[in-house]
Amino acid sequence: MAKILVVDDDASIRETLVTFLELENYAVDSAASTEEAIAKLQSEAFPIVISDVYLDERTGLDILNAAKNANPDCSVILMSGRGTIETVMEATKRGAFDYVAKPFDLDKMLEIIHRAEEAARGSDDEDADVEDLPVSEMIGSSPAMVEVYKTIVKAAPSDVTVLIEGETGTGKELVARLLHNLSRRAAQPFVPVDCGSITGSLLESELFGAMRGAYTGADRDRVGALEAAHNGTVFLDEIGEIDEGFQLRLLRFLQEREVRPLGASRAKKVDVRVIAATNKDLAKRMEEKRFREDLFYRLNVVPIKLPALRDRRGDIPLLAETFVGKANERYRLNARITKSGMRAMEEYAWPGNVRQLQHMIERLSILAPQYRIDEEAVLDAIQSLSSRDGQGGESLADTEADQIKKVLAATSGNKSRAAKILGIERKTLYRKLEKMGLG
Repeated sequence: MAKILVVDDDASIRETLVTFLELENYAVDSAASTEEAIAKLQSEAFPIVISDVYLDERTGLDILNAAKNANPDCSVILMSGRGTIETVMEATKRGAFDYVAKPFDLDKMLEIIHRAEEAARGSDDEDADVEDLPVSEMIGSSPAMVEVYKTIVKAAPSDVTVLIEGETGTGKELVARLLHNLSRRAAQPFVPVDCGSITGSLLESELFGAMRGAYTGADRDRVGALEAAHNGTVFLDEIGEIDEGFQLRLLRFLQEREVRPLGASRAKKVDVRVIAATNKDLAKRMEEKRFREDLFYRLNVVPIKLPALRDRRGDIPLLAETFVGKANERYRLNARITKSGMRAMEEYAWPGNVRQLQHMIERLSILAPQYRIDEEAVLDAIQSLSSRDGQGGESLADTEADQIKKVLAATSGNKSRAAKILGIERKTLYRKLEKMGLG
């Protein structure tokens, strides 16, 4: 069996891995620092290296470089408790075999090692180059998010159709834009279409376009989203909402890549990548005969399932601190989250997911006493959210007038932004402002 080098500055993790692998009959060496690891790599060839990313003054990426310099065929497996989309992409770019989020199951690590051995024995396929990587706004280092990052990095360079599934507020459009930005189409248009907000009769003209006179009110030619996205990417959000009659039309487009605007005599070819998203269970809808099976399989070439925030609670502190930082910068504040406040956030279910967390953090950053976001402030905000959910979005806390004034001041009078932060509809905010004599 292959000899493995394990690198981690955490003695308990290092020793656990070494013991486990030795019980699996591997020859194992270990190192507690980048200096020690690089010295071992320079004196002995290791076909497999397992290294933590964050070590000392240098990182696992330096270990990766040293291992590849010593042995280009070396399979390097990186592991981290603070994985980000940037580190996953950089590791992939430099030729890492895999990237594992801590904590991990030892059997999963063994499975990855077996794959590395199989690849060394039977594959001469080179890793694809990933260049010009943009900085992403995706946040999270949980195992579920690292798996999402890995799929994005693999799928982005191709033109493969991707179906993103996830609850409202999990970041589906963010993933779609990242797939586009990492593709060869990045310099071309990214055209989002919210299929859920457009009625069936209008969706055809929205996607395929219409000629002047094609229907009442069509006083000019209209280019559809699919043609507008030529050479780029079209993002079909809430694809599960399209009616059954239009599903066949969309299926034909996916098969033929042609658009014929309403009222046009002939079709035209378009070169467009399709990324779709839904908060519905399309597989279940397909079983219920509410979504075409052939369309589902055309869209579901590469599936990406975004986890709900309640299923990755370990990411909440990082998300919360990021959103506080953005709010402080945007509104020129000095808000901070206390330990008790963070604990309260981690214990909440977040039915609105990341989007709900972001809006609540913005609100707390502006409204929390002395800009101190503690447990009491968080629980009050959560109670306010629950109160609105139960009363049609019409009520704020008792001090709503002061809250509205503070939020409007922070947003420089931007009522749309203020309504989002307050968690109410814009029309509700207008009614409240009228009652306050500020309309």
